[in-house]
Amino acid sequence: MKFPPWTSVSEAACLLKDGEVVAIPTETVYGLAGNAFDPKALAKIFAAKERPTFDPLIVHIADIAQLTDIAKDIPDSAYKLAEAYWPGPMTIILPKKDCIPDLCTSALPSVAVRFPSHPVAQAIIKEAGIPLAAPSANLFKHVSPTTAEHVAAQLADRIAGIVDGGPCSVGVESSIISLTGEKPTVLRPGAITPEMFAKVLGDVAIKESTSKPGQPMLAPGQCDTHYRPQVPLYYGEVPAGYTLPEHTVRIAFGLQAGPIPATVNLSATGDMVEATSKLYAFMHDLDKPDYDLILVDPIPNVGVGMALNDRLKRASIKKL
Repeated sequence: MKFPPWTSVSEAACLLKDGEVVAIPTETVYGLAGNAFDPKALAKIFAAKERPTFDPLIVHIADIAQLTDIAKDIPDSAYKLAEAYWPGPMTIILPKKDCIPDLCTSALPSVAVRFPSHPVAQAIIKEAGIPLAAPSANLFKHVSPTTAEHVAAQLADRIAGIVDGGPCSVGVESSIISLTGEKPTVLRPGAITPEMFAKVLGDVAIKESTSKPGQPMLAPGQCDTHYRPQVPLYYGEVPAGYTLPEHTVRIAFGLQAGPIPATVNLSATGDMVEATSKLYAFMHDLDKPDYDLILVDPIPNVGVGMALNDRLKRASIKKL
């Protein structure tokens, strides 16, 4: 195998039909895809990522009509959301059909489904002719990849192929909403905000995620420590009197004053969408042995800023 194992859409579709796993681009982050109906392919995803099986996978489709192949007892609310925000960075949790292996859902009776907007992802799903289970294409708890090169750096020798679809436009994982309970509940914030869900469905709940290691999680990405670079990252105000290590770098947001000059800036104008698209790329760029600490400026916890706060709190060490 050549390294990195760069792969075309047609090659990827053939590999996926043969039970292999392939990294594919989506608008959120790169995903590590495998046949959602094949337990052996799913096992390869967990093995390549070193991901625990209590963390369920998201199934990707390329047509709203495919929902009925995967889920049952689909409420009208799912189709309303699909009409509003699919294809796009939204995952819906629904009761699963028996054809979806328990390994995909961590033995939960529900399945997470998404229809990505990236044209390359859609082309691969359509050509493979199967729904694809695809968590982020990185080692478990590490920073999610927003370029093919990020994938290659972590997984090149562990998977059958990588399809390069350019940088991800959204840059953080999809919003997740569960429709399996009495009230629609946002389980993970993302580019589709709670306000956007409420615009379609009316009142929605927001679950504060707390992980219970070893027990099935209601949705992917719920670990209290997740998305973490190897260099310690600290998110929040630096305590008064604390002396920063010599080789500290800073990810700035807007024009805030910081304890050291900005190394990079998520958005000089305070644009949340621009910041979201750049966050993981900056975390990858600064995750180098030359640095002792990564500081990240506070970001308002509103709109898509909720997604940034969610990921940064999980990535951050808890105290300096």
